[in-house]
Amino acid sequence: MKNANTTSATSPSLDLGHLEGKLNHLPRQPGVYLFKDRSNEIIYIGKAAVLADRVRSYFQKGADLSPKIRALVAHAVDLETIIAKSELEALILESNLIKRHRPRFNVVLRDDKQYPYLRLPIQDDFPRLSIVRRVKHDKALYFGPYVPTGAMRETLKVIRKVFPLATCKIEIDGKADRACLEFEIKRCMAPCTGNQTQEDYHQIVQQVRWFLEGRDQELLTSLRDDMHAMAEREAFEDAARLRDRIHSVERTLQRQRVAQIGPVDQDVFGLVRAGAAADVQLLFVRGGLLIGRRDFFWADAGDVSDEELVRSTLEQLYHQAVVPPKELLLPVKIEDHALVQQWLSEKKGQAVRMLVPERGVKHQLRQLAQENATAALHEHLRLQSESREAIEELQQLLGLSTQPHRIECFDISNTMGAQSVASMVVWENGRMKKSDYRRFRIKTVEGANDFASMHEVVKRRYGGTLATKAGKVLPEPDLIVIDGGIGQLGAAMEAITEFGLPQVAVCGLAKAKGEKDERIYLPGHKSPIVLPLKSPASRLVQTIRDEAHRFAITFHRKLRSQAIFVKSEKSGVRSHTKDTKPEGEGVR
Repeated sequence: MKNANTTSATSPSLDLGHLEGKLNHLPRQPGVYLFKDRSNEIIYIGKAAVLADRVRSYFQKGADLSPKIRALVAHAVDLETIIAKSELEALILESNLIKRHRPRFNVVLRDDKQYPYLRLPIQDDFPRLSIVRRVKHDKALYFGPYVPTGAMRETLKVIRKVFPLATCKIEIDGKADRACLEFEIKRCMAPCTGNQTQEDYHQIVQQVRWFLEGRDQELLTSLRDDMHAMAEREAFEDAARLRDRIHSVERTLQRQRVAQIGPVDQDVFGLVRAGAAADVQLLFVRGGLLIGRRDFFWADAGDVSDEELVRSTLEQLYHQAVVPPKELLLPVKIEDHALVQQWLSEKKGQAVRMLVPERGVKHQLRQLAQENATAALHEHLRLQSESREAIEELQQLLGLSTQPHRIECFDISNTMGAQSVASMVVWENGRMKKSDYRRFRIKTVEGANDFASMHEVVKRRYGGTLATKAGKVLPEPDLIVIDGGIGQLGAAMEAITEFGLPQVAVCGLAKAKGEKDERIYLPGHKSPIVLPLKSPASRLVQTIRDEAHRFAITFHRKLRSQAIFVKSEKSGVRSHTKDTKPEGEGVR
């Protein structure tokens, strides 16, 4: 059942008058409510056990409302409600709608990407580890999430060095004619040739599982037993290899172990504030090992309570991106504690507990998360300050009437004209916005012609309607940066002039031969502006340009590798290339 109506108003008092009819006929059932503004845009989404009581509380005379809620009420001119079967269903629906609409009065995570996990399909005859970003109910074991991904790759590096699991993708049936190089360097025991039995292979799988679960005592006992057994059989070379494996495992576990008793799985939250800014730090502890962390920063959260920050963070985080562990350590007790705990338990498939520890080892872990949050907050504020200085300096240097809040930068990459591609990266309000990145295959230019390629790409970007995943047209930038000098800038300006892009500043960025200083080229000016080497503006444009170069060359290398693979296939020579998942949006 859905109750919806659209009204309009010209003042806060008139807004309330238009809403009174709805307020008097709200359902007394659980559900979700959506406030909308004059443009019919959803500005706030909430859930309630009883919709009538919750929504009316916003408009009660004399109510002690926070500045944020007062602003919300002043902007709300319309209301929509969606009835749910239960409060738990309303909680899930609320999370879905917030993720989809990202209302401005809700606390919204800027980082809602899927985090990587390690998947171990123990039900297979010869299980192999793989990297995945979605956890499925397929009887496989999942370990993670690993944040940043460098932590996961370091773990994989240790596993592949210490435990001889197969890493190939071929079907293992014991009938292969010969083993690969991995067998020669003792990184695999060649079960593909029948050199290793399924039973022996699964013993290695069990050891990998113990390692990832932090069950170091079982792991080390198993390895030592194997080492002694080999020594008794006088297989001293194999025993020595196991001895080195034990030492590697001990060093790794000691380096990753946190102050904890037993192989527990926990997510530990820390929260700190500085003025209106706030940072929530999350530590991922799996099997007693600290495997990663993530921080969520808000520059303007002065009107948001600690409880709402923590609650919104964990609801959006576990809604899709992360599988909850058995235990969450929180800095504050959240509203609807039991309801959220029930939702997490159903999502995980077993009991999940949320605690606010005040003493002991768990309290120490919470303090560790808070210390990390403090360091992260200070770093965010420092970068914000540098960004403001850089933008102010850039505005003065370029003679802009307003400060640029969105900068788009273009770069071309090719090898002797082959596999020519381009990239567009976006800087917005102090940070790179990867969701708006774009990559282009050059379609109309033959050979190495950067000028013509730049003309094509800029024309395609501003002459068409490039869309985001949500189907919204990309906004126009305040400043366009072209990687290159007068020639590339001139080609870009020709394309921009064709479509009459209004009120957008454009510049080229390049270095003179033998010089370290960056030079900015402006349309209609022969002499460039020389940027001081270590000035804030110089560091900002260098960072943006270097990111455009990285993004372009990564795409170029991928296409070049694919071309080599196709050529090798046609000539009958097998060639294995790594196919990486691209960032940003698809190819244009």
